[in-house]
Amino acid sequence: MDKNNRSIALIDVNNFYVSCERVFNPKLEGRPVVVLSNNDGCAVARSNEVKALGVRMGQPWFQLKDLAKKHGIIAYSSNYALYADMSNRVMEILAMFSPDQEIYSIDECFLDLTGFKTKNLAPYGQHIRQTIKQWTGLPVCVGIGSTKTLAKLANHMAKKNPEWNGVCDFNSLSFQQQADWFQRTGVGEIWSIGKRLAPRLQEIGIKTVLDLKTASPSQMRARFSVVMEKTIREINGTACIELEEINPSRKQIISSRSFGIPVSDLASLEESVTLYISRAAEKLRRQQSCAGSVHVSIRTSRFNENKPYYANSMTIALPRQTDNTILLTKAALWGLRKIYRRGHKYQKAGVVLFELMVPTQYRQLDLFGAIPVTDTKSSKLMSVMDQINSRMGRGTLKIASEGFKQPWKMKQGNKSPNYTTNWNELICVTK
Repeated sequence: MDKNNRSIALIDVNNFYVSCERVFNPKLEGRPVVVLSNNDGCAVARSNEVKALGVRMGQPWFQLKDLAKKHGIIAYSSNYALYADMSNRVMEILAMFSPDQEIYSIDECFLDLTGFKTKNLAPYGQHIRQTIKQWTGLPVCVGIGSTKTLAKLANHMAKKNPEWNGVCDFNSLSFQQQADWFQRTGVGEIWSIGKRLAPRLQEIGIKTVLDLKTASPSQMRARFSVVMEKTIREINGTACIELEEINPSRKQIISSRSFGIPVSDLASLEESVTLYISRAAEKLRRQQSCAGSVHVSIRTSRFNENKPYYANSMTIALPRQTDNTILLTKAALWGLRKIYRRGHKYQKAGVVLFELMVPTQYRQLDLFGAIPVTDTKSSKLMSVMDQINSRMGRGTLKIASEGFKQPWKMKQGNKSPNYTTNWNELICVTK
């Protein structure tokens, strides 16, 4: 297949978190809505109405309360279970439109449409949009180009320009039409450029997409990096970034949260670390890997001027690689007890699983342990635990040291129900 004659589509759900909330609460349509980060701290999703008020991504909620009161901004706590389930539904639908799919993020997906009979794929893009809207209630935009970078840029055009009606197909435009659009678009809108590199490019006279398109790839590589060279070639239609149909396994898994209230006692810290290890171990088993070491960390608030700042961490090497939640928890709690200091009010704890490059079936064996028996029992136990939690709800089976009341858990003062993942929170239709 000629790499210069391809059709790559990027499908992106508009304002994903906000759109998920609106699916189940239509009264939110047309109203300013934000979704907040952990502990209801910052705006991580904004409706178009909120963006029009000048609210920035990541802006702290406490700074917005006066504005929210004035304009009636509605704030929701993050509902990760709902968003993940809606994402899975969207990705399953999109898989029906092409055999070649790359799930890029929770709300973005690449499809390879190369070889489809029609040259003008805009109607096909409209069909994708209408299907997603009808089956899930979520609005999406579709960008189509000969490379992933151009598909990303086309998707941006589809969002920002109503005349495209949600679908922009660069491949259907003439060379001059593309150049006109590139001239109107700032260089910061290009994938991999963004706000970080845009000022540096502007200093040397590259202000628009067209300016970067006409720059010398080799000279820009020498001045910046190989990524810059690939970006320029992709803008010119030469594919340098292939679709990844199988997501690569993670090299490390991180699980951490800030507490809803400060924590000073060791028991509460042990509960939180156990919970974070359990979450990380679930992800570890899903990608069929084992961890060779566990890293645990705790810290107090940097902004409390009345209390001394304390932070510490420790990495514990495991005797052999494992995906067993119980063994990983034992190692993490051992490290936690080593770094814990009385008299501090801790704001955050976290764990990291390292050395994940060994697939489960190729793990290094223990010279002294009864490996075949213990591994079989461990795998069966973890498999049963995962299946029950998947079927009956996360936390149905858990490690006892995770606790039950967990007053330290992050604040979610205005979280919507788990409409699609909890039988007790399904929407009820009454007469």
